[in-house]
Amino acid sequence: MGFTRVYEAWKNDPETFWMQAAEGIDWVKKPSKALFDDNAPLYEWFKDGQVNACYNAVDRHVENGRADQTAIIYDSPITHTKREITFLELRDRVASLAGALRAKGVEKGDRVLIYMPMVPEALEAMLACARLGAIHSVVFGGFAANELAVRIDDAKPKAIIAASCGVEPGRVVHYKPLLDGAIDLATHKPDFCIVLQREQEVAKLIEGRDFNWHGFQHGIAPAECVPVSGDHPAYILYTSGTTGAPKGVVRSTGGHLVALNWTMKNVYNVDPGEVFWAASDVGWVVGHSYICYGPLVHGNTTIVFEGKPIGTPDAGTFWRVISEHKVASFFTAPTAFRAVKREDPTGEFIKKYDLSCLKTVYLAGERADPDTITWAQEKLNVPVIDHWWQTETGWAIAANPMGIEELPVKLGSPSVAMPGYDVQILDEGGHPMQTGGFGAIAIKLPLPPGTLPTLWNAEKRFMSSYLEHFPGYYETGDAGYIDDDGYLYIMARTDDVINVAGHRLSTGAMEEVLASHQDVAECAVIGVADALKGQMPLGLLCLNSGVTRPNSEITAEIVKLVREKIGPVAAFKTAIVVERLPKTRSGKILRATMVKIADSEDFKMPATIDDPVVLDEIRVALQTVGLAQ
Repeated sequence: MGFTRVYEAWKNDPETFWMQAAEGIDWVKKPSKALFDDNAPLYEWFKDGQVNACYNAVDRHVENGRADQTAIIYDSPITHTKREITFLELRDRVASLAGALRAKGVEKGDRVLIYMPMVPEALEAMLACARLGAIHSVVFGGFAANELAVRIDDAKPKAIIAASCGVEPGRVVHYKPLLDGAIDLATHKPDFCIVLQREQEVAKLIEGRDFNWHGFQHGIAPAECVPVSGDHPAYILYTSGTTGAPKGVVRSTGGHLVALNWTMKNVYNVDPGEVFWAASDVGWVVGHSYICYGPLVHGNTTIVFEGKPIGTPDAGTFWRVISEHKVASFFTAPTAFRAVKREDPTGEFIKKYDLSCLKTVYLAGERADPDTITWAQEKLNVPVIDHWWQTETGWAIAANPMGIEELPVKLGSPSVAMPGYDVQILDEGGHPMQTGGFGAIAIKLPLPPGTLPTLWNAEKRFMSSYLEHFPGYYETGDAGYIDDDGYLYIMARTDDVINVAGHRLSTGAMEEVLASHQDVAECAVIGVADALKGQMPLGLLCLNSGVTRPNSEITAEIVKLVREKIGPVAAFKTAIVVERLPKTRSGKILRATMVKIADSEDFKMPATIDDPVVLDEIRVALQTVGLAQ
């Protein structure tokens, strides 16, 4: 059945479509229907069903003949550790941890904050919460104390599960002092903390409040799975809000199990038993959806990788992991590929490994520039699929549905809207635009199962952030257009659309041109304030290793290239070469912060920044062209 027919089947009868998808999940009590819309525009899915996420991710596989299949492969080039955990072992470990949490008073509806590095225990902690019906909130390990405190005060966790440390190339990140500092700062205090002591650093425990991960489980009865209603929150995941206060995205249990299970075959084209690897972190939405829940619910083996694309030990790490563990489907961020490409532009490391197991590569997290995709296609010789989604949606809004039908790849587009998503381009007034028109990307309500029903304890903010600007639609915050074939193009965050003398221009389109230059490894375009034209574009370039030509030659070529490809209307006159760009830990370029520096405005240091020193380097570079005074 071709994709168009599947999408039409959803559009003509969404109720039947989602009830059929729900058959892929084991329910304690089946829902009577899919959509509950009596509280529109706040929609709920599978509300009257009863289900348990941990049962679906773990126990059912033990009972259905997958007990001895590997559930989790842990591969940590940083600590030189590899181990495998079967579904049977995973069930026993998770049931034991859940039993110990229950003995300390954690029950259905309680929140548990998880602050851990990329170790299997992070997934075990998530699943143990799900087993009890407790709501987990994973905070990226190593987050600053005051950011952690803000999340503690918002979620009010009964318990916090942490590790003693995280291990980065060349340094140990001390988690425990950060956690202690956060609890001191927070108004809400957890009843207790569980600490996984890692051999790289044993943390000091506070008597009466902190317990050792292993010790506190000793002699305690394991816990069974607690059924919860379909609309029960599985987790809260904080995403940085533009106003400073983090937004707690809520994920409902029933909808996320149904949607993720559906995507494993239809989007990622893996069958149960195959190895799926998302090279992300449990602290991000990709880690929740596609390291923990998606693969395990579907019966796939998932990989927990503690390393970096380069430097652990080299630019061949990805290829080693894929070939060693027989990865069928690989998902990473374009940033990671750009880092690998910068170190190994000719793909020498790729030739060292047998990658015949690999069927498809998926990219998401930020715009995948055509250059990076082309490089990956040529070097890996498999389909390289860009797809687009958000923390809020939990799974792909637009993708190439490889398990249904491989659609032609169009460079620069994440392909087409998935079932459940009626994506439209709206003008400023909220009216749908002509095909090819550039505007705000919005999704007609209701959003499908697995997407956010609301924000944690912030319904008004949910409405104002997403639903009020375009009534009847969810506002994605992205801008772009849809072509004649229904392919979507995401050109910029709405905030990254710059206004040059009245022309609304997309920074993404300019970045595409910059990235096509043979010497450019990575780039960003920002709009800086200009007295005459309102805003002017400025390009920042990182060059490939081994480039020896003068920077002035390269920047002159870049300016000429933008004039040729986009036209004089872009008024693109300035590009500067920098050593590196400021990014979040998940690899998103901090464009808005660079704009503030360029315009000499005060800014709040982004909580998710990977290395604050980069901002000083950018300031110095911007001063060479008369900005950042």
